[in-house]
Amino acid sequence: MSLEKKNITVGSLEWFYREAQPDGETDKLPVLLLHGLPSQSHSWTIIMPELAQAGYRAIAPDWIGCGLSPKLDKRDFPYTPEAFINVLAELINSLEIERFYLVVQGFLGSIGLQYALRNPEKIERLAILNTPLSTAAKLPWQIQQLGIPFVGDMLTQDPLFVDRTLEKGSRLTVADEDLEVYRSPYLKSSAAGRAILAIVQKLDLKKSMAEIESGFKGWQQPTLIIWGIKDPWLDISQAENLANICENGKLVKLAEAAHYPQEHWSGNIIDELLLFLRRTEI
Repeated sequence: MSLEKKNITVGSLEWFYREAQPDGETDKLPVLLLHGLPSQSHSWTIIMPELAQAGYRAIAPDWIGCGLSPKLDKRDFPYTPEAFINVLAELINSLEIERFYLVVQGFLGSIGLQYALRNPEKIERLAILNTPLSTAAKLPWQIQQLGIPFVGDMLTQDPLFVDRTLEKGSRLTVADEDLEVYRSPYLKSSAAGRAILAIVQKLDLKKSMAEIESGFKGWQQPTLIIWGIKDPWLDISQAENLANICENGKLVKLAEAAHYPQEHWSGNIIDELLLFLRRTEI
């Protein structure tokens, strides 16, 4: 089971994405996995082959401005949630995905939720891992400071900010080989730092959360919420509230996991995710 690195040109943008394909033909819908900040599609590389082994085509893009996708000047790409939603929709269409399972995590993962709420006909089922879900969510200082003028300019040009953010959010040490992948874009070009600064500055979490909080009140698709309860930035109450609101919602709590549960608890996640995807009734 191979995990491939690919590029696709969508309009003027050349997206980077990872893909794991089942060995044979499958009638199962694909799974799209969206990462948070300051992560990239690499965070899904343990989970994706397991999905493919079970017969699901797994696709994980790097958001524009992140990972190996282009780091555009903010004059060429605004880095607003609306801009991300629009280019995500174009990417999905270019990949010829009609309907799919969506998995999101973290800050930026919330943009995937906005896309889902606007395009429910595209979403077969939804899985959420430690993603801001309500107006109670706040951008943590660890990320917020990356968008402060002058301060953020300096912080985002130091590749070690990635190490500090991922380990602060995980409450655990991230393996050196993984950190090398995460910090690599910031070692190659100053444009990566400028892109992450623009993303944080334009995130407009308050507006996005208002849409998400109201939108899920009428959400019908089966929804699995997997939550690391040691998350230093997002309280478990957000997940509990959403599970209660969603008619077809289920909450799974990971007692030792934190903000980036797929980094250290991928085994638990794949078990729950496959059970969720395979169930004939929710």
